[in-house]
Amino acid sequence: MDELFEGQEQKPKAEDLEFSPLAERVRPRAPEEFAGQEHLLGEGRLLRRLLERKNIISLIFWGPPGSGKTTLARILCEKSDAHFLSFSAVLSGVDDLRKALKEADSVRRSLGKKTALFVDEIHRWNKAQQDGFLPYVEKGKIILIGATTENPSFEVIAPLLSRCRVCVLNQLGDKEISHILKRAIENRERGLFAGKDPLEVDPDAIEYLARLCEGDARRALNALELADELARSAQGKKLRLEDAEEALTSKTLLYDKTGEEHYNLISAFIKSMRGSDPDAAVYWMVRMLESGEDARFVCRRMIIFAAEDVGLADPSALALAVACEQALEIAGLPEAMIPMSETCVYLASALKSNSAYMAMERAKGEISKSGSLKVPLHLRNPVTALMKQLDYGKGYKYPHNFPGHFVIEEYLPEELRDKIFFEPGELGKEIELKLRVDELRKARRNRVRKNHPR
Repeated sequence: MDELFEGQEQKPKAEDLEFSPLAERVRPRAPEEFAGQEHLLGEGRLLRRLLERKNIISLIFWGPPGSGKTTLARILCEKSDAHFLSFSAVLSGVDDLRKALKEADSVRRSLGKKTALFVDEIHRWNKAQQDGFLPYVEKGKIILIGATTENPSFEVIAPLLSRCRVCVLNQLGDKEISHILKRAIENRERGLFAGKDPLEVDPDAIEYLARLCEGDARRALNALELADELARSAQGKKLRLEDAEEALTSKTLLYDKTGEEHYNLISAFIKSMRGSDPDAAVYWMVRMLESGEDARFVCRRMIIFAAEDVGLADPSALALAVACEQALEIAGLPEAMIPMSETCVYLASALKSNSAYMAMERAKGEISKSGSLKVPLHLRNPVTALMKQLDYGKGYKYPHNFPGHFVIEEYLPEELRDKIFFEPGELGKEIELKLRVDELRKARRNRVRKNHPR
């Protein structure tokens, strides 16, 4: 089968479990092992009836992280004896869907099985991708099981949504998380102490993790596993509350290596663009996308970069970056990688200026120092008769009534007269801008000298 679908459900091998995270090792394999979601799995409820009939229908699981969406999909497919294919909406495109359909046809002919396609983060598919998928769900060639943390009413097209049953998963409670953690400790075959000497576990540590992991079973199990490592590194014989506290505090640094790598890659990407190296910039961008990074996040970073680092040296860069995000929404991945590459190379190669960004920073610094200075009366809007009596707007000069649509006027508070925040550079479009700004400032200075001689 195609490499894309190597993750389809099979009985995990012992050697695979040995190196798997605790959350994967103790993932429930049967309904009776599953904790929570009684409104879906309780007696007479939808998923319970499907399991009892060994049937499967197109479903959308909507719920917070760690609430059991992927696990429920696997259990349903296992009990209904359906062929299970899984891919992420972040990385998969139209070509991947064609391969899935081809495999589904082959399985139906050779094994007589239905194929359930599990789409993680289905909200990442754009409208065109969802439209392309719709006919195959209508004809029953694919049983769709989608998982999303976003409201499907806004993220899934109405025709596809109408052909799926939406199951809302609730955030797990402290008692349910505590039950999951205790089961992981007691399971000597696949649990926390599988293959090693057990430690005594402080009940306060379990209570702490259950309370602070905000209903996320995966996060709680990851923290429990790290707490065990911390306890053993200190050569202790007990997993203490202090170990659990340290595990949650150090989770990103010590345990979540993908989280650290996320920040490493985005830092390398931005600094390569800032350093005007298009080869390095496109390399890091593709590395992120191939690793499963959210393409919309990458586009947002390029939009910010276009304004912050390219800036007024080439104002068209911001328009290109915004257009790139629109191209992603229209085309989706993997096709959208082409306009993303174009934008990345352009931003890296463009002339650079951070003058607008620095103007903002200087203004923020002045505001933090001088506070909320009053708006001059001539700049205030006299929206009521009382305001007019108080001289709101009195003496304001409308620039369009003057030659060149410009009139010398004071727009800053009196305390900040002649204060300069924006200092244009001397590259690209800023050359023209600098000449204009210098000319205007000179005119204002001459006016000030004339009206306020020393």
